[in-house]
Amino acid sequence: MTETDVLVADFEQNRPRLRAVAYQMLGSLAEADDAVQETWLRVSRAGASGVENFGAWVTTIVSRVCLNVLRARRSRREDPMGVHVPDPIISRVDGITPEDEALLADSVGLAMQVVLDTLSPAERLAFVLHDMFSVSFDEIGPIVGRSTATTRQLASRARRRVQSAEIPVPDPDTARQREAVNAFFAAARQGDLEALVAVLAPDVVLRGDGGRARAEGTAVVRGARAVGSQAILFKQPDVVLRPVLVNGLAGVVVNVSGAPFAVMGFTVADGAIVQIHILADPDRISRLDLTMLD
Repeated sequence: MTETDVLVADFEQNRPRLRAVAYQMLGSLAEADDAVQETWLRVSRAGASGVENFGAWVTTIVSRVCLNVLRARRSRREDPMGVHVPDPIISRVDGITPEDEALLADSVGLAMQVVLDTLSPAERLAFVLHDMFSVSFDEIGPIVGRSTATTRQLASRARRRVQSAEIPVPDPDTARQREAVNAFFAAARQGDLEALVAVLAPDVVLRGDGGRARAEGTAVVRGARAVGSQAILFKQPDVVLRPVLVNGLAGVVVNVSGAPFAVMGFTVADGAIVQIHILADPDRISRLDLTMLD
């Protein structure tokens, strides 16, 4: 094998981890793929001569790329509507692929990604690398340009933010999750608000992201009765629901008139739906790979 062949093989071996790091950093599958591609370009130009730990080296590179993206995103203030639902990882109901499993890392549904979006770029990087991917603070410090002690404080501050968000722990049984989701849609199709309220936790939160094209669908709705009232739209006859896993939890792809309209992810705990995340931005929906459903 040539030196280039070895470099390509080593990079491809690390690609799943790099993509997972980038997704957890950015909450965007497209940006994660771009970050991995940029990492490869930098690696291919520099070569790996003298590199003792290739995996650690490329993780550092992709982390720097992601940090630049986060800082640029923060300066552009990309979410004028105030609500952002991260890109969902959509899997078939019969199982998560090894690639998707690597992407999910230790996150809990989309709820964790929503909280990560509230962190500063340096806090997010320190928390994701250390708490999700076991990178040492000595290695993280140079990436964010901070001392080891300061980097440890960044991760600690991020960890407190995550803990204070009280992200619900989902029911580990996906069959029980699906049972609650099915009950939700059955009640919605019947227009039965009381049945909807019964399957929703009293303090349920719905986050909808319709992007610029569907700004009317961008909102945060709280409370069982308010969320139940929103769900009545599923009575429409041209709505078809395709069960999927969304970030490892029960969800659906909503088709309207034969075309993907939205992705809904549910968090079910103690038999009740406690969180619903809806991505209905047509631009982002069009970029999702839904071929595994065919």
